[in-house]
Amino acid sequence: MIDFHVHLGNIYRHDYPNTVGVSVHQLIERMNREGIETSILLPLESPEGAFGYFLTEHAVEARDMYPERLIAFLCIDPRMSRVAEQIDVFVKRYGCKGFGEHINELAFDDKRNKVIYAKCDEYGLPLVFEINVNYCYDEVGLPRLESCLKEYPNVKFCGHGPGFWAAISGDDDGKAGYPKRPIAPGGALDRLLSEYDNLYADISAGSGNNALTRDPEFTGGFVARHWRKLLFGTDYMGHDQPLPQVEWLKTLNVTPEIRKAIASENARRILRK
Repeated sequence: MIDFHVHLGNIYRHDYPNTVGVSVHQLIERMNREGIETSILLPLESPEGAFGYFLTEHAVEARDMYPERLIAFLCIDPRMSRVAEQIDVFVKRYGCKGFGEHINELAFDDKRNKVIYAKCDEYGLPLVFEINVNYCYDEVGLPRLESCLKEYPNVKFCGHGPGFWAAISGDDDGKAGYPKRPIAPGGALDRLLSEYDNLYADISAGSGNNALTRDPEFTGGFVARHWRKLLFGTDYMGHDQPLPQVEWLKTLNVTPEIRKAIASENARRILRK
């Protein structure tokens, strides 16, 4: 398996020292325990991302300790100066393979976010993002996301978060959260995954798990339609944190080809690995 969504470092700084994050050695131990071959390290450099920070430099350092097991992405807050120049440095000099986690209090299509999308488009990078009520926010139907899918066709947009996954249902009310009601047909996410080759769905965290378990009957059809677009991920960030996606994937009633695609092959295609 390739875990497309992992964070290291002390991102629970608000509760230090009672709660601490994950060290690179703890991550490797957990990967070995769960049968995960490779993890994508997603820095968190915007203050909205966590109560602490996981810097791109730290992701690169961790990757270099276990280069056969870890892949480093980069992250830069779009409100910083010289954003495009920093992306060039981390891609060209340090070999970062994607951008994320992209999470901030700007609209998804804010011009400052578009500086990042333009550079990712130039390099053909995947970009892992969160959509929520106040983070990289959008409207019902995800029109801001759709406009960026059209404008930046070389970016592999990998969606995540309550606002993104709530759009799986046709009755999405824009409040995000973790709805438990059955999924109504006609959701924006279903349509966008079908219509845009550069959109993928990261199944990590409570939002991904909730979306794929709240209505098992709907999930079967959703997976059948979009299995080439689903990315296994956990959002692992705390020692011994439950990882329900591992068991979900193991017990999913699909062919070996589909299970392997979600577990690793879709990620390999995006990463050109």
